Amino acid sequence: MAFFAVFQKTLLLAFLSWRTFQSEVLAEYVSLTPESLKVSTNSTCQCLQLQWSIHELPHHQELKMLFQMEISRVKPSNVIWVGNYSTTVKRDQVLHWSWESELPLECATHFVRIQSRADDAKFPELSIWSNWSSWEEVHVQHSLGPNTLLVFPKNKLVEEGSSITICYISGINHNNITCYLHDKLIYGVQLDSKASAFKLNNVPFIRKSGTNFFCEVNQTDIKSGATFFVSKVLEEPKNFSCETQDFKTLKCTWYPGVDTGLDWNIQPSQSYTLFESFSGKKQNCKHKNSCNWKITQDVQETYNFTLTAANYFRKRSANIIFNLTHRVHPMAPHSVRFQRLGATPVLMSWKVHALGNYLTLQCQVELQGDGEVIQQHSVDMKVNGKLLFGELVPDTEYMARVRCANAKHFWKWSEWTVENFTTPEAAPSEAPDVWRTVKSENRSHIVTLFWKPLSKLHANGKILFYNVVVENLDKPSTSELHAIPAPARGMKLTLDQCSYRIHITANNSVGTSPASVIIVPEDSGNRTEEVEEERIIGKEDGFFISWKPQSGDVISYVVDWCEPHQDLFCNLQWKKLGPNTTFSLISSDTFRPGVRYNFRIYGISTKKTAYLLEYKTGYSQELAPLDSPQVAIANLTSRSFAMTWKDYSTESQPGFIQGYRVYLKARARQCHPGFEKVVLSDDSVYCKYTIDDPRKKTFVVENLQPESSYEFFVTSYTGAGEGPNGTFTEVTTPDEHSHMMILIILPMILGVLLTMLSCYWKSDWVKEKCYPDIPDPYKSSILSLIKSKENPHLTIMSVKDCIPDAIEVINKPEGTKTQLLETRKPVTENEVTKPVYLYLLPEGKDSSDPGPCICFENFTYNQSATDSGSCGHVSVPLEEPPCQLGLLPSPNNLLKTLEKNYMNSLGEMPAEETSLSYVSQLASPIPGDKDSLPTNPPVPAHCSEYKMQMAVPPCLASLPLNENSSHSSMTL
Repeated sequence: MAFFAVFQKTLLLAFLSWRTFQSEVLAEYVSLTPESLKVSTNSTCQCLQLQWSIHELPHHQELKMLFQMEISRVKPSNVIWVGNYSTTVKRDQVLHWSWESELPLECATHFVRIQSRADDAKFPELSIWSNWSSWEEVHVQHSLGPNTLLVFPKNKLVEEGSSITICYISGINHNNITCYLHDKLIYGVQLDSKASAFKLNNVPFIRKSGTNFFCEVNQTDIKSGATFFVSKVLEEPKNFSCETQDFKTLKCTWYPGVDTGLDWNIQPSQSYTLFESFSGKKQNCKHKNSCNWKITQDVQETYNFTLTAANYFRKRSANIIFNLTHRVHPMAPHSVRFQRLGATPVLMSWKVHALGNYLTLQCQVELQGDGEVIQQHSVDMKVNGKLLFGELVPDTEYMARVRCANAKHFWKWSEWTVENFTTPEAAPSEAPDVWRTVKSENRSHIVTLFWKPLSKLHANGKILFYNVVVENLDKPSTSELHAIPAPARGMKLTLDQCSYRIHITANNSVGTSPASVIIVPEDSGNRTEEVEEERIIGKEDGFFISWKPQSGDVISYVVDWCEPHQDLFCNLQWKKLGPNTTFSLISSDTFRPGVRYNFRIYGISTKKTAYLLEYKTGYSQELAPLDSPQVAIANLTSRSFAMTWKDYSTESQPGFIQGYRVYLKARARQCHPGFEKVVLSDDSVYCKYTIDDPRKKTFVVENLQPESSYEFFVTSYTGAGEGPNGTFTEVTTPDEHSHMMILIILPMILGVLLTMLSCYWKSDWVKEKCYPDIPDPYKSSILSLIKSKENPHLTIMSVKDCIPDAIEVINKPEGTKTQLLETRKPVTENEVTKPVYLYLLPEGKDSSDPGPCICFENFTYNQSATDSGSCGHVSVPLEEPPCQLGLLPSPNNLLKTLEKNYMNSLGEMPAEETSLSYVSQLASPIPGDKDSLPTNPPVPAHCSEYKMQMAVPPCLASLPLNENSSHSSMTL
């Protein structure tokens, strides 16, 4: 028990000691709490700046401590950031710390508090967090008016690809505010009743003048905005290098990359600094891509440069180390000279800028002609260099250039120094390439000479003229000289049938070329028709032409051809080949598809004479025919017909005509034997027949149906295809018996035509026999027998000379018609003898009707006398009765009676009462004749027809006539 009591007391004492120690530690712990916390704002960087202190430190003057900060926004419970800050603290030391806010501080209230603990391994017992300091509230914007709208931040600078938060504060309802980023509507997050925030992630670079953000109150003029600037990301300098040209200055260059500068001095372009570590010197560079470094007199050989680029956001650097003698870039050579040592050799000399005794330079020299390097040389030198150019071409412009570099430690070539020079002219070194054509006309030779201009390599200068010497071999002393000015390429000569030798030379200002010789023998001429034509097929690269080798004195071959132009002018071309050649590929850029080319192969003998060996023709590429034959139909029958196209030319086509194809379309959609059935895309059926002989231009279609319609079309074809599609021609076969009807009808038509022709030729005879002319009584000689006593123009013809057709007695209705009716007696049958018909027609009851009418009938003639009727009217006077007409015994008695009655009537009858007229059946009074009746005699109305007469009347009554009557007393 005593032991237990002692142990209990000991334990109690230990516990009391631990409690005492703990109290001391807690007292020390409480004293580590941060005090005097103050928070300020910096709108430029949008930062919260904190300061605080630890007034008492336990046991020590210095202690390493860790501080933890909490930052809340809008209200203390809304913690937005927690962070630690470690530092060594002294007693009563004022500590500082800064925090950058993502949200502009103007848009929200912030709260800050801090706690601390010891962070020293020597005092683990002090590693417990202290109490939190009280919340420190921070306001930037205190009061807002009812119509206030503010946007933050102002002129914010950010880097491309980063984030930025923009906000606005306002005393206006959020629903009435709309915000835009570069005219694009955006939506934000409402922070409280007065503020909203907009977070933009990964912002792009748009322009140097900044990006605009603004807000506006709907349906008002209240607006507010801000501009923030986006800087491009600074790049590391590339291709950093340094070199010297004179051992006095080092020129360092680099590629700066993108420029990060912005407008309005928001951010200038990045700056560059050059630092050399061995000398410890530093130099700010004036340019963005180069910097000059002065070399000191002690001639430092090794350099270690660091190039640093910096802007508002970051720094980038590049480093190089090098030996000065390994970075020599010589300046371009100068004082280049050319010295001619003859016709072609040229000595070139140049100088370089002195580099002292440091280096030996290696210079590269190039000689160019026509844009190509023809010579290249290398020369080692210190200051002066020389080089001799040989094997140059006269009258040629050359370009020489030279550059130099360090011979031992090559770094870079210097710039080229370029100079041009021209060699002098020389006599042409080669004879012109000459060819000819010979034609025989009117016992003469028409010789056309052609020559090709000498190449620049052989002309050795400008060709001024060509000398053509024509020598008659039959008369050696006779020769002619023709000077043809350049650039002519040919001439024409008219020679007789003698043999000639022709020399052609080219001349420039220095001399004459060797001569080309052509022999024209006396039997020359156009012998193309004597050689058989052979067809050849061209390819893409030209025509492959071969010929049989010739044994004997052949020293060369010539192939010539004609290249036609648009004006049909023949541009003669030729190619000369050696004596052992039997083939050649003739190629030309002027060969065109569809054009026919003719090739002639000549052999040249040892006597310089040319004779034709072979003649070939072909196309570089055949084309389809340009047109189709014009077909004519012949021998059309009920069972067949023939097609011909004789005038179709095959020489002018763009390919060799291999044959023809005949397309026939029948309504029965069936093809005849020998035809190939072809069905087109529109389901139409054609029958095709191929004629593989281009010389055959006739085709007969047989086994046809009578009275059936067929359509056909003929086209030619080449190796490239058929000609153009034409219009089908329709043909209809006739009836099978139509030819027999033609054999019957044709003779009948010929007979009718012969009959009509015979009648036409015998018309006078037929007229005389069938219907003779009726004589005109006015032209009769009988009228001259009776003369009027008072009027010589009035005559009466003798009855004995003719038989009258009708006698008309006309009485003008001037008397009383009633009296006439009373005195008139009817005519009976007993008063007139029966083959004579004389009718006295009674007058109608109407007072308007004309007087009685007397009609005669004669059945010998049947023709009307007048339009209104053949019968005249007789008006009988009241005093005298009508006369009874009796049969005249003879013409003389009738004439006497007529004459007597006429003469009495002239004196007794009153004027304009009655008249007697003779009406002929076939003749009417001639207008204008003095002996004729008036042109418009009064025509009585309601007259009976004129009757045809059978005989002369038995009696003729004597009627009084009016002397003033407009009618003749008697008319035939």
